[in-house]
Amino acid sequence: MARVVLVTGAARHLGGQMTRALAKDPFVERVIGVDVVPPRKVLGEAEFIRADIRNPVIGKIIRSADVDTVVHMGVIATPVQAGGRAAMKEINVIGTMQLLAACQKSETVRRLVVKSTTSVYGAGPRDPALFTEGMAPKHPPTSGWAKDLVEVEGYVRGFGRRRPDVDVTILRLANFIGPRIQTAMTSYFSLPVVPTVMGYDARLQFVHEDDGIEALRVAAASEATGVFNVAGEGIITLSQAIRRAGRPWLEVPRPLLGFAGRSLGSRLADFSPDQVRFLTYGRGIDTGRAAHVLGFIPRYTTARAFDDFVRGHGLREGFTSRVVEATESAVFQAAAAAQRLASSAVDWGSSRSEVRRA
Repeated sequence: MARVVLVTGAARHLGGQMTRALAKDPFVERVIGVDVVPPRKVLGEAEFIRADIRNPVIGKIIRSADVDTVVHMGVIATPVQAGGRAAMKEINVIGTMQLLAACQKSETVRRLVVKSTTSVYGAGPRDPALFTEGMAPKHPPTSGWAKDLVEVEGYVRGFGRRRPDVDVTILRLANFIGPRIQTAMTSYFSLPVVPTVMGYDARLQFVHEDDGIEALRVAAASEATGVFNVAGEGIITLSQAIRRAGRPWLEVPRPLLGFAGRSLGSRLADFSPDQVRFLTYGRGIDTGRAAHVLGFIPRYTTARAFDDFVRGHGLREGFTSRVVEATESAVFQAAAAAQRLASSAVDWGSSRSEVRRA
């Protein structure tokens, strides 16, 4: 059947790609992209409506266009994109609540697809080798985007219980990577020197940006429901990824990872506590359900997706003078930070001793 599809977050890179992909689908009659700002690139034959999903006007758009499929991609991964952590949480959580309220009131919506993340599984030393969709996290995320998506998924499940006539699909996608996309992870691997946690080598899985969009398109057209893990086949370690990118790396104690990364001047790289745990332990997911139930198998393996990112971003520049200077600066600042931490620990210990003597 021809469908009228509404895509949230259409002005951003992935939302725009999704909107254009659906507009090319011969079985889709009409595609409407919505966002708070206009897209930088033309959305093909899709329509664009400037609207904020946090505003009840989204319900009027769904009602007036007789939308039957909603693809929710209007979640933001980094505070920089939103203008701060408070704004990011409001867009991700409050925006989703308003969108679900509009879908609940709609008489035409029959399918809801939500873009989520494998970060909802958290990361830690007690994790299984591979997470399946039914497993609970051993180390739940405590902040940032991943925590927002845990809340979002909870609201989506509640919506599914209230509207059992609507097919609900959640895709938990691994970290996106590719030749065009800019994310916290692509910024991390683009640093002149990549800081890593001393003594650890995290397990990584990626999904190529083209495969991620295709998985969402398949989900929008499918009748399959439930939660699906999506990632390229295979796992690479953090050290393997850094070598593939041709970057030098600097091992630092885990408490200094964020300081070392921020000292290298990256604006988008994420060094929040949850991301540091991920860069310490990594994560593996089982994608069998997506293959057998949803019928989606990625074209790119994790390794091939990462190699395409390296080629597209031109990372193999070798040890230029800029890299050497950045390495020296990072080592110096990490050593200075370690010295300050050690001094603080000594001062704290002395204070406790004085208190006990008193």
